[in-house]
Amino acid sequence: MTTIHRRFALAAAGLAAVLALAGCGKQEAAAPAAASAPPAPPAPPAARVLVVGTDAAYTPFESQNEKGEIVGFDIDIVNAVAKKAGLEVKFVNTPWEGIFNTLDQGDRDLLVSAITITPERRQTMDFSQPYFDARQLIAVRSDASVTRFEDLKTLKVGVQNGTTGDEVVGKLLGKSNASIKRFESTPLALKELEAGGVQAVVADNGVVAHYLANNAGAGFKTVSDAGFATEQYGLAVKKGNAELLARLDQGLAGIKADGSYDRIYAAHFGAASK
Repeated sequence: MTTIHRRFALAAAGLAAVLALAGCGKQEAAAPAAASAPPAPPAPPAARVLVVGTDAAYTPFESQNEKGEIVGFDIDIVNAVAKKAGLEVKFVNTPWEGIFNTLDQGDRDLLVSAITITPERRQTMDFSQPYFDARQLIAVRSDASVTRFEDLKTLKVGVQNGTTGDEVVGKLLGKSNASIKRFESTPLALKELEAGGVQAVVADNGVVAHYLANNAGAGFKTVSDAGFATEQYGLAVKKGNAELLARLDQGLAGIKADGSYDRIYAAHFGAASK
């Protein structure tokens, strides 16, 4: 046998031996693949910030300070309610005329703007539990002979357009009576009274009282009338938004229970709430 054939034979024999040993031995299990880490849970969506519409021209309920920030009793109430109910809010200055349309169209999630709860408004929006009791109040010059609401029948009367004051004066004088002068805000109507352009102003008591307290030189007096019904302000939400309404009511109940409401009321009106 040649050397080449001998080497080939030896190599073949060696290979056969290796194969035989491999066949006789226990097969080793393949190393398990490294377990992959479970996928991380998706991050919770960021809480949606609720857009709150308010007409910031109704001191002390809502107005803008020198920095342009929206401040006031209503603002403090909504911030406290939101914190208690676990909501996040931002306020957007929204002119009174058209403010309810922004709610219906979805541009605002809720409204706070000294909004009186009325049967007519309940037809197109839903309201929280009341958070403030108000009455209409008449402002006249100190020397005026006005002692009751009926005395305004022959006078020029200023009101804020679209408010309860506008409604009651419209019923007394006739909605289209030229003696009714309508303004974008109650302070503007009161300025007109001071200038002599109107002889009386009818508006919510909180706004009138605040204006007189901060304008002692205006020479006004106020006249109340037993015929003015007590009104209640509420937070307005889009019709059918029961989930948001429930959380707002929860927050309102919470701030009344823990004393927060009374502290906010006293800060703006100087007395405990009634």
